[in-house]
Amino acid sequence: MNSGWLFHKGDTAAVNNIWNEIDLPHSYNTQDVVDDCPGYYRGSTWYKKTFFTPASAINAPLYLYFEGVGQEATVYVNGKLAGSHVGGYTGFRIPISKLTNRNPGSVNELLVNVTNKYDENVPPLDGDFTFFGGIYRDVYLVTMNPVHFTLNKYGGKGVLISTPNVDSIQAQIVIKANIENASDGDQQVYLENRVVDANGTMVASSRSLIHLGPHQQKHLDQSLTTINTPHLWSPTDPYLYHVESKLVLKNEHILDELVEPLGLRWFRFSADDGFFLNGKNLKLWGTSRHQDAKGMGNALPDALHVKDIRALKALGANFLRIAHYPQDPEILEACDRLGILTSVEIPIVGKISETKQFTTNCLNMQREMILQNFNHPSVIIWGYMNEVMLNVPFKEKARRDLYFGHIVSLAKSIDSLSRNLDSQRYTMVSCHGDFGRYKSTGLADIPQVIGWNRYDGWYGADINNFAKEMDKDHAQLANKPVIITEFGADADARLRSFSPLRYDKTLEYQTYFHQVYHKAIAERPYISGGAIWILNDFISSKRADVTPHYNTKGLMTINRKPKDAYLFYQAQFLHRPVVNIGSRAQILRSGIADDSVNFYCTQPIQVFSNQPKVNLIVNGRSMGSKRVVDGIATFNVPFKNGANLLEAIDPGHASTVKDFYRVKFLLEPFYLKDNRLPFRELNVNLGDKRYFTDEKLGQIWLPEKPYTPGSWGYIGGKPFVLKNRSNPYGSDIDVLGSQYDPIFETQRVGLEGFRLDVPQGEYEVTLDFAELLTERKRKALINELTNGKLSDSEKANRDFDVWINNRKIISHLGNQNYLIPEKTYITKITVNVTDSKGIHIEFKANKGQAILNGLQVRKLF
Repeated sequence: MNSGWLFHKGDTAAVNNIWNEIDLPHSYNTQDVVDDCPGYYRGSTWYKKTFFTPASAINAPLYLYFEGVGQEATVYVNGKLAGSHVGGYTGFRIPISKLTNRNPGSVNELLVNVTNKYDENVPPLDGDFTFFGGIYRDVYLVTMNPVHFTLNKYGGKGVLISTPNVDSIQAQIVIKANIENASDGDQQVYLENRVVDANGTMVASSRSLIHLGPHQQKHLDQSLTTINTPHLWSPTDPYLYHVESKLVLKNEHILDELVEPLGLRWFRFSADDGFFLNGKNLKLWGTSRHQDAKGMGNALPDALHVKDIRALKALGANFLRIAHYPQDPEILEACDRLGILTSVEIPIVGKISETKQFTTNCLNMQREMILQNFNHPSVIIWGYMNEVMLNVPFKEKARRDLYFGHIVSLAKSIDSLSRNLDSQRYTMVSCHGDFGRYKSTGLADIPQVIGWNRYDGWYGADINNFAKEMDKDHAQLANKPVIITEFGADADARLRSFSPLRYDKTLEYQTYFHQVYHKAIAERPYISGGAIWILNDFISSKRADVTPHYNTKGLMTINRKPKDAYLFYQAQFLHRPVVNIGSRAQILRSGIADDSVNFYCTQPIQVFSNQPKVNLIVNGRSMGSKRVVDGIATFNVPFKNGANLLEAIDPGHASTVKDFYRVKFLLEPFYLKDNRLPFRELNVNLGDKRYFTDEKLGQIWLPEKPYTPGSWGYIGGKPFVLKNRSNPYGSDIDVLGSQYDPIFETQRVGLEGFRLDVPQGEYEVTLDFAELLTERKRKALINELTNGKLSDSEKANRDFDVWINNRKIISHLGNQNYLIPEKTYITKITVNVTDSKGIHIEFKANKGQAILNGLQVRKLF
């Protein structure tokens, strides 16, 4: 029922409201989460649709099935309340038989009130992601025969498949079925269960006669015949049987049928030796995943969900942490088929409410998650809390201790429920880096597996602290199996650096971060595995920084383009020879010629491989072999102006294992008056050591450098650095009115001038300004995992003039006019150079210090 809907944004569904035609899946937060206005709409909306009564449903049960609505839904049919659901990430079914017009082809009106408003009783309450609103997954109209598998039990399908005993010799299968008779008379039916292999051959079966009274429900357990020498399911061989469950009359007429996947496998976690699947030790390697995409919010088509899991499989991963909530049914279906082990969790994130209703809603969500996803062989863990002791709302110790007690009590209730519903899977809680808090409160003792979210070297200063802390924590919690459930570093795919620093948001630092973490996790047998944070960049509305409203820790961009770290992990995870050239998604590069003689620019290139050595050929010339160290070999490559072709080769498989990188290099001359390379344009990012690529405009912004005669550069000043923050340079504010935050978030302060020794000609000079000092206090996301300090605030007080070639072009630029905090000011002027002095820009301060964020110079003729 995805087509032909009407949508209204507002509190009421009055007749005279403005309705917009839409199709599902739909989110009403696709645009406001990424605009320059703080926050996004979290409130009431209405969805409306007409549907016709199917002929098959005249005397039969009729249901509406919603795969997911964010985050509370109230459903009306023909003006009458049909039902409601709380929670944005699990499906639900609502019976509507008594509310529909029963004549065949009769018209019915469906009206759904949807809200994603903040509710202290409904998790999630907090989190570094966006709580999108809308009917964002598929909706179905379901008709049934009067006797059918029960559908309205927490959104489950009525059949649960267990494999209590599996090994390489035999497999035992138990079917738990819930059956309903919705008719007014007695019914006698057979419950049949058949297991068929991938070729359609039946390998096990059972059949039972069931008597049902009028409007009676029954629960029945069936043990099927044992399967001998089962074909086991694993990531390398995701072999699926299928269970066909049927309700059949004596005349063999089928009343109801359900087909579910069956993967035969067994597993266990060890506190000392990690994870074991089918009796063999297996390190879990993979990522977490959020369910949104650019321009879609979380209303993704099924094909994009499946595409993400295929990308995870292409990475060579065997594990997916589905975070921080259950996701579209397509996800687990794809994981079953492709061989990805999974953990799933409910959205208790950051903090809890201490109300009874919050506890009730959490327990209902856990129950729904387990019963709806019980039959998926890919699921090995049920999770229920993430960093729940991170944002403690109380300062006084006694009150904090009471709050911690509520968390522990809630965890015990959810954990007990989970083990009662499913004794074969493990339970897990994911914790932030404050080990002492989780240990001293007893929370770490409750789940069967503990997950640690570690960001040493990102939010924490010392990347080497990760391995030290894990060893220390393991010694103090030696009986608990461990997974690193989050670790990652942001990377804006447009930013590069040849001397990467913590928190510079470059692809190079992200790769270095993962190189360190991968090695540390791989070397520690007690760590069962690692779930990289995260597969794709995702939308987090409250974030600022170089990519406002996005968390960019993904191995791929939000548009699903692989970053260098994705290529690095392919070389680590895939069980075949791999050679990947880093940077290959960057089709443009730029740099200054090495000297006045040689006509090339030497820059480092990383090659990722799982082989001992790799060879590199550049523009037909061999650069020799390099040894691969911790998955990376680095070559210094001489790029020429124009097209360049790089070929990396595994010398052990030279004809089959290779990779290519084609790039256009925009070479800047060592001397600007070098006639061999006439000056074209220059884009400089002041106060920055990074390269910024603008592929849309075909431009590369170079990092600043001091002026040298014959070339270009700044004179005087120093880079802007935000006080008491992790940024190595620049600010982390959202600069309004621009998509070029990396340019405007850095600046040189107190500079005296900028010179370019260009030849004679007509030039266009663009000066980019943004005032980075602001009095507005904001909670700094980069400190959220440490001390939660507010960002520093400081009122700017500057007034300066700008001169170009002895002509004043800007007078008294300052905070009293164009330099408004957190906004851009861009000015452009044409300069005619008629002598040999080039372009000389001077900044003369009248009050405070002059600033400049970016500079562009383009030759017109």
